[in-house]
Amino acid sequence: MPGDVRLKPEQKYTMHAFDRDFPNDGSCLEWLTAYLYPDGIRCRRCKRVTSHHFLTKRKALCCDNCGAHVHPTAGTIFHKSSTSLRTWFHAIYLMSSTRCGISAAQLMRETGVTYKTAWRMFNQIRKMLREDIRDLGGEVEADETFIGGRKHGSEYYGGARKAVVAGVVERKTSGGRVAAYVTEGRSLYDLMTPIRERVLPKSMIYTDEFASYGKLSKAGYRHKRIYHRARIYVRGDIHTNTIEGFWSLVKRGISGVHHSVSKKHLQGYLDSYAFRYNHRNDGQPMFAALAGQISSEVAESNQPEARLDDELPS
Repeated sequence: MPGDVRLKPEQKYTMHAFDRDFPNDGSCLEWLTAYLYPDGIRCRRCKRVTSHHFLTKRKALCCDNCGAHVHPTAGTIFHKSSTSLRTWFHAIYLMSSTRCGISAAQLMRETGVTYKTAWRMFNQIRKMLREDIRDLGGEVEADETFIGGRKHGSEYYGGARKAVVAGVVERKTSGGRVAAYVTEGRSLYDLMTPIRERVLPKSMIYTDEFASYGKLSKAGYRHKRIYHRARIYVRGDIHTNTIEGFWSLVKRGISGVHHSVSKKHLQGYLDSYAFRYNHRNDGQPMFAALAGQISSEVAESNQPEARLDDELPS
């Protein structure tokens, strides 16, 4: 398998390493095939794992026994894309190389594709980064913030309503995972419902003094508050600095890289920032974490076998 992205924890996956591992479309297709079918390709016609060879002019393999074609890109973000696999992999590398991500416009400049193609690649790669983070426990911080506009500390700016974003994060000693989501508002229902869905009962939750968090104790959680209005930000182990640090990262990324984000696409951006945050200490380069999501659609559809030509959508 060319380009083993499972590198040593201390190694950084540089552009030089990427060029070495993925010099052309063929090496990308070989990597994708080996990643999707680590135990070999099970031919649906032969009903067993058989040897296959790559076709010269197609993103496909051919069974050595019966001649059935296999398309590794089927069911992935590369399906039916006329953009080269190498360009796709380059885009994944670029989106993984910085903490704050990269804009579609910069992706266009770096890869040489049109803005329309860069935007589609940007969105397709970002969709891979969705994670259904649940079962958070131990010590958890919860908070909400506003995103949008230029004036801080107000829900409205210039007559336009800002987007309300809420989140929960485990402290490092409890796992360090974060879940961030767009909500309709800051009501008791808007903030409590996602917490109940994502945080285990009896966990310790730290919040500020906002009234909507007042029912956490009755909902089965242990709850402590920090009173920001009294200019108290840390009292022993009571604080919300972890989740506020994540909000700072998100806002700096949006304002510095993307400049502005519509509420329609905001959840996708939150997912990408949360994914990087959750995998920052995996002991592998971020490119490896992103590349590992390529097969997520195939895995979710429970598709260990190869797809044949006559089974592909026309």
